Amino acid sequence: MSSGYSSWEESESEEFFFTARTSFFRSCPAKAKPSLQDVQKEREAHTYLTKEAIKEKVQTYNSDVTDKLKMTLHSSGVYTGFIKVQMELCRPITVQAPASPGKHVNNNSETAFCLPNGYTNTLHISSTNTVREVIEALLKKFMVADNPAKFALYKRCHKEDQVYMCKLSEIEHPLYLRLVAGPRTDMLSFVLREHETGEFLWEAFSVPELQNFLRILDKEEDEQLQILQRRYAAYRDKLEEALGGVWKPG
Repeated sequence: MSSGYSSWEESESEEFFFTARTSFFRSCPAKAKPSLQDVQKEREAHTYLTKEAIKEKVQTYNSDVTDKLKMTLHSSGVYTGFIKVQMELCRPITVQAPASPGKHVNNNSETAFCLPNGYTNTLHISSTNTVREVIEALLKKFMVADNPAKFALYKRCHKEDQVYMCKLSEIEHPLYLRLVAGPRTDMLSFVLREHETGEFLWEAFSVPELQNFLRILDKEEDEQLQILQRRYAAYRDKLEEALGGVWKPG
């Protein structure tokens, strides 16, 4: 019987596992409140903990966990645990369809679609895994063909009644941040987003990806035009009906 986990092998021959939980929200995320501050350039100096300090923090973390997603400290000093990553993607992603047995996957098997806002994925990772590796694992999980360089991992945290968003460096370790902050996601959470438009290199997209984006935009434009046409047609009918009543001989 399958456990529902997929393996992820690193270059150092360590094996990691990750799984997914989903949470869908029908409405789009609310606009940022005035207190929301974008501090992408923020960089916090890491305090490297001793093995004893790590052991104490892992014990404290596990005692505060309410969803059974505990951390495990290994004899090597490396610890493993879970992080939840919320997907907040504005642009469509390109997904590679799985190949049938004995067949190769070609470019025609790629498709683009918009991932629902609020989609949350739970990864089981190691304290040695970096932000870049977490992004790659997320994309691999969903068979996303897009270049990992198009995405960035952010941390959302609360400080003094304000919410801060900070883009993490690719070499930071998300599980360390999770351990230090504790298990409460209202105090610290992770968000996957595209790079900001101003800093993003559109050259990173392939021609098929750009063509898919154009097709999606054309479809959305047609849908909006049809909505407007129906709305104004209804207004016109009501106006003509009202005018007919005014000019009708009494």
